[in-house]
Amino acid sequence: MKLVNFTADGAAHRLGALVDDGRTIVDLQMAAEGRWNRSDPAFASVLALIEADDDGLARAYDALRGAGAGARRDRASVALLAPIQPAVQIRDSLCFEEHLKNAFAQGRRVRARSYPDPEAALREMEEKNILAVPQVFYEQPIYYKANRFAVTGTDRDVEWPAYSNLMDFELEFGCYIKKPARNVRKEDARDYIFGYTIFNDFTARDAQMTEMLGQLGPAKGKDFDTGNAMGPCLVTADELSDPYNLKMTARVNGEVWGGGNSSSMHWSFEDLIAHISRSETLHPGEFLGSGTVGTGCGLELGRFLAPGDVVELEVEGIGVLRNRIVKR
Repeated sequence: MKLVNFTADGAAHRLGALVDDGRTIVDLQMAAEGRWNRSDPAFASVLALIEADDDGLARAYDALRGAGAGARRDRASVALLAPIQPAVQIRDSLCFEEHLKNAFAQGRRVRARSYPDPEAALREMEEKNILAVPQVFYEQPIYYKANRFAVTGTDRDVEWPAYSNLMDFELEFGCYIKKPARNVRKEDARDYIFGYTIFNDFTARDAQMTEMLGQLGPAKGKDFDTGNAMGPCLVTADELSDPYNLKMTARVNGEVWGGGNSSSMHWSFEDLIAHISRSETLHPGEFLGSGTVGTGCGLELGRFLAPGDVVELEVEGIGVLRNRIVKR
C-alpha cells in the first residue's frame, strides 16, 4: 500500500492511500466509517497505523477494498505532507561507496585549484590519499541524526538558508521502523521495516564544509527549516519486496543530473538496524536514510542549485519527490 499524510479543506493531517496510479487518494478513516459505521484509531495517522502493527495494516487493506466514492479524493485537490511530520527520529547514513568516492574526488579538485600548480597538487593528494574514503566506512555503518522538525513534503517550497551561497540536493531513500528494535540480528532485521520513502536532505555545502572541520558532524549545513524533504508516500514493505534493485534518478528543472541503483548500497538497511540497535532501542516510526546514491548530488558533478530550481527525485516503486528551492 502507498500511504500518504495529507491535508484538505483546512482539515488536520489525514491518513490516505494512493490508488489509480497515484491519481486518487482514499481517506482511510472515511473508508472505515463508510464500511463499519465507526472510526478506527489506527487510521488517525501514518504513525498510528505503524504502531498498530500487522493487524492495523490488515484492517487498512480491508477498508481500502470497501472504500466508497465518498472516501475518494482527487490527489490534485489535497496537499501532501511528509509521511510522518514531524518525524519521530531521522538517522541518515552513508551506504553508497560511489557517492563518497565522487565527493572526495571533487573536493580534491577544488582544493588543488588554490595551488600554483593545480595538476601537481592533485597528483600529490591522490598519492597521499588526502580526502579519500575513510577506512571506518568499510568497517561499520556511519550515520548522523538530522533535525526531525525540519521535515516537509512533496510539491512544497524549500527555503534557501540565509547564511548559504552554495545549495545542493541529495538523492536518497530510506525505511521506517515497524516495531521496537533492540539488539536485532541482521538476519532478523527485515521484519522490523514497515516501509520506504524518498528522502532529500538539502544541503548548504559552504556551511557544511566549514563546520565539518570541527570533526563533529553536520549542523547548519543540514539543519534549516524545510531542509528535509520526504515523500511523496510511504510504500509498505509488503508492496516493495526488493528494496535493493530500484532505479534512482535526480532531475533539476526537468534535466537528468544523475542517479543510480539501490543495488550499489554497500550497507543494507538490515545492516543499519543491526548496528544502531546494539544496546539502543529503535522505536516505531523512526526513519533510517540510505545516504546519497552515486552521482545523486550536485557536489559530485560540480554543479549546484540556483534559486527557483525544481528538484525531482524519483525512486522506482515509490514515486517522485518534487520541491522548488526559493530564496526569500
